[in-house]
Amino acid sequence: MDGNTASSTQLLRQINSEALLRFALQEQVFTAGEAMAATGLTRATVLGVCDGLVDAGWLEELTDARTEAGRLKGRPARQYQLREAAGVVVGLDAGEGYFTTIVADLRGRELGKRRQSIDSHALGRAGRVANARELIRLALEDVSCTPEDVLLTAVGVPAPIDANGASPAGGEFWQLMNSGFAGHLWGTVIVENDANLAAIAEQAQEPSANVATLLSGERFGAGLIVDGRLLRGRQGGAGEMRFLDELDSKFVPDEGSSDGFGALARKWARARIHSYDGETVLRQIPEGDINAEDVFQAARAGDPLAQDIIARLGVRLARIGVVLSSLLDIERVVIAGAISRAIEPVLEHARSLLPTDSGLPLPDLVASTLGAESVVRGAIESALMRIRREPSAFIPRAPRS
Repeated sequence: MDGNTASSTQLLRQINSEALLRFALQEQVFTAGEAMAATGLTRATVLGVCDGLVDAGWLEELTDARTEAGRLKGRPARQYQLREAAGVVVGLDAGEGYFTTIVADLRGRELGKRRQSIDSHALGRAGRVANARELIRLALEDVSCTPEDVLLTAVGVPAPIDANGASPAGGEFWQLMNSGFAGHLWGTVIVENDANLAAIAEQAQEPSANVATLLSGERFGAGLIVDGRLLRGRQGGAGEMRFLDELDSKFVPDEGSSDGFGALARKWARARIHSYDGETVLRQIPEGDINAEDVFQAARAGDPLAQDIIARLGVRLARIGVVLSSLLDIERVVIAGAISRAIEPVLEHARSLLPTDSGLPLPDLVASTLGAESVVRGAIESALMRIRREPSAFIPRAPRS
């Protein structure tokens, strides 16, 4: 066999192995016949590839319990499944004020989770990385795993991220958030913008070809999926919503800010509490302690000041929806993040303000069902997508002796 033939044979074997492994990553127990139907490979090839994947540590072969019990006669079908101990993936939401990490198996099932409040500005870049390492180590320990079990770690940060995982050099805050995780966490490490990961999580929940996921809390960013593809931009700035900083005050008074809905609700309540003429329960809360949850709770109870703030947020959201729909032909706008649990009154008001005479379909305005976990769930989904796309780039964990 010459070199070209050997190379071609090796390449074909790798292609077949990847096709079968992608199938196994999304199945439970399967037979050779089921793998043949899914991959188009012959029976002999499937059996040979399965044997190779068993030897490599990706698969395990099962015995047919029904045949052993004597209820069936003849040669049993060979059954396989993904080896549970082949490895795990880790998702990390590395926000400004908290870290959330999830350890999941290779089918995306959550094994363990930890959350920690942090002060990023006191910790600095090195401190953020050290805290992330320790939190992930503890989460792994909780589920009897070690760092060596991790095939891939996906990290979401509140900063623009380019295709190489870097943030624009001019942004001091962005550099703090994108702290250099890639060189210090376990397995292959990918770093992504948090809103993009929230969009990936939403896409896994409810696929849509054209959707904007607005991650809103203290800050505001959008993950944009257009024609089924995530938009990134030259330096990862697609969806940064910087246009909100420049909104003309004649059209949107006092709203020229890219703060998230949570930050705006708190800021507007504190700013207006002194000048408001009517009665409001928000005065019963020390001004410096008023938070977004207080505003939303007061609005639900009928407080007029809080309801006015909710209405202003609705105006803001309606304008954002119109801009996104006009520029990108978005069909759905999803509000994600912890604020999504309380955002329905804002959505209702925004829906009532959308223009009906534009001649174009209006975007659906909906709340995410993932709450505060949208980013970390998107990180897990992103990790699994990467492994499914190129499984041969990863080496499964060898059986422990």
